[in-house]
Amino acid sequence: MEQEDHELFLPLVEEENICLPLPINVVSRYWNVELPMAEAIETAKKYSGSDGSILIEGIELAERHGLICKTIHSSLNELKKIIDMGIPPIVILPGIPEITQHASIITGYNDKEKTIFHYIQKGNQEGEQQEGAIPHDIFEKEWSEEGKLLIILAPSDVLSSLKLDNPFDDKSTRLCFISEKQNILKNTSEAHESLKQSLEIDPNNPTTLNLLGAISNTQNSSDCVKYYKKCLEINDKSYLSYNGLGNYYLKTNQFEKAENCYTKAIEINPKRSAKIYKNRAYLREKQNKNSDAKDDLKNYLKYYPKAPDRGIIEQAIREL
Repeated sequence: MEQEDHELFLPLVEEENICLPLPINVVSRYWNVELPMAEAIETAKKYSGSDGSILIEGIELAERHGLICKTIHSSLNELKKIIDMGIPPIVILPGIPEITQHASIITGYNDKEKTIFHYIQKGNQEGEQQEGAIPHDIFEKEWSEEGKLLIILAPSDVLSSLKLDNPFDDKSTRLCFISEKQNILKNTSEAHESLKQSLEIDPNNPTTLNLLGAISNTQNSSDCVKYYKKCLEINDKSYLSYNGLGNYYLKTNQFEKAENCYTKAIEINPKRSAKIYKNRAYLREKQNKNSDAKDDLKNYLKYYPKAPDRGIIEQAIREL
């Protein structure tokens, strides 16, 4: 019996900008909406010196040109339902070391092989779409770190027939993306206000809680602890919340608590950040756990081979 096809074919696109991230551009082209790069370049001027993409700017650009967006926390079953409706969803996944997150387009799935397909920017020599396959369990594990965040971008007539599991999630989560934009622009009070509004709409939004924790942590406020802990009650796979808690406890010289939080983050994803190993090595050395500290410094260099402080770290390893 021939297996049902669960694949979407997207156009090959290479043009991107911090205010028109590649996934937004690709999905827009899929719907035959060509977003003007000149508009994105003009918007990007206010983010001079910023690293990474500002997803909400790309979303708002797509909306100005006729598409509708939903930003939600989802599930694997709902993801498959969206694909089967012919909609290519964008998911937020953990970044490679020292990059917090990245957005990826999901192009299909295969239940028999238990794999999820995601879009790869470069095509093959014939100009056809290339896909990467991720095993279900690995995809779900990594997606869980970001609270299973998902972005749907489609024409209004397509979205009108989509029944979401949690239709009220969109407004609260949208404010999180707006808050991140304000934070990049160093509008801290506006960023905080967006998150307060988000929390009023949905007090259990894990993304909101983690971002509130991060802002409070930056301000050295102990409020970050309650936000991170509430986030972890809802999503115990939140790497960023464990890491944030560890950073706060490190700053406040609560070394044992910091070490425990870093260890839990590393258990969730040992490859996500190199810096976390350096932080934990510092804590362990302070607690006279020199052998463990040495192992952590080796892992720091393993995951960050081009570390600017490599020479200092190698010297520290020899001395431990």
